[in-house]
Amino acid sequence: MVMGLQLPITNSLPSSSSSSSPFFLGPRNPRNFRTFCSFNAKAKAKIPVPPINPKDPFLSKLASVAATSPETLLDRPVNSESPPYLDLFDAPKLMATPAQVERSVSYNDQRPSTPPPDLPSLLLHGRIVYIGMPLVPAVTELVVAELMYLQWMDPKEPIYIYINSTGTTRDDGETVGMETEGFAIYDAMMQLKNEIHTVAVGAAIGQACLLLLAGTKGKRFMMPHAKAMIQQPRVPSSGLMPASDVLIRAKEIVTNRDTLVKLLAKHTGNSEETVANVMRRPFYMDATKAKEFGVIDKVLWRGQEKIMSDVAPPEDWDKSAGIKVVDGL
Repeated sequence: MVMGLQLPITNSLPSSSSSSSPFFLGPRNPRNFRTFCSFNAKAKAKIPVPPINPKDPFLSKLASVAATSPETLLDRPVNSESPPYLDLFDAPKLMATPAQVERSVSYNDQRPSTPPPDLPSLLLHGRIVYIGMPLVPAVTELVVAELMYLQWMDPKEPIYIYINSTGTTRDDGETVGMETEGFAIYDAMMQLKNEIHTVAVGAAIGQACLLLLAGTKGKRFMMPHAKAMIQQPRVPSSGLMPASDVLIRAKEIVTNRDTLVKLLAKHTGNSEETVANVMRRPFYMDATKAKEFGVIDKVLWRGQEKIMSDVAPPEDWDKSAGIKVVDGL
């Protein structure tokens, strides 16, 4: 009791003191007096307050209660079914999503409020369409949708198509998609009002080579070590199909081959006979050969033109090296 009052005059208080006496410190009931002393001790206790996020309503409310009514926090029920201090709110609300927990004062204002977009979305923002898979229906759907979207955004700005695809087949020659997948992207490119720049960055095989040469004339490019290849359409696996169905499929493949020959001849400037002859077997082309055949217009090799113009002809190299050319060799 002495520690609770912490006053030297408590022992000298007369027993007959009234409630009007200036030395009255509490009620005369011993039980009430002990409660009063205990409250004074708790009121003088220092309540630790953590750093407060001003945007956090729960911590702000908790700090306000600790400053105004500390007994509310000190006299906690021992066996309480509710989480600590949530009963301070009439309708407590926990944070809805984990993302809200991250919004702390430790993050600066420049931190993005939403997750970053995926890589295809970033490329699309730069008007770039990247074809990096065989032309299966899912790839065709995405490419056609991106082309239509870019035209809707701006029908005057160019569209850049980067190609690294084996077409409707895999690298081992197995068919993975119908020839119509390549024709669908080709038709979408022909319907666009935009100028289309095509770039081969790895391989442009079969239908992918058709997309490469279908770009705007003068805007078709290849990387120095990229490959292009044209080939006849492949017959998909017939399995246990009847012979009549196999014949129908074979006729459709011949029709697609003739269509492909006409389109290749149109965009390369070669005759249909020339294209049909080289398509009898897979016809591979490096960047230089593809330019000669009319598949592309320029090789994207930085500084290549200046380097090649500065190179001396072979005769000058032989002369400077002291090599004499023998007639007949």
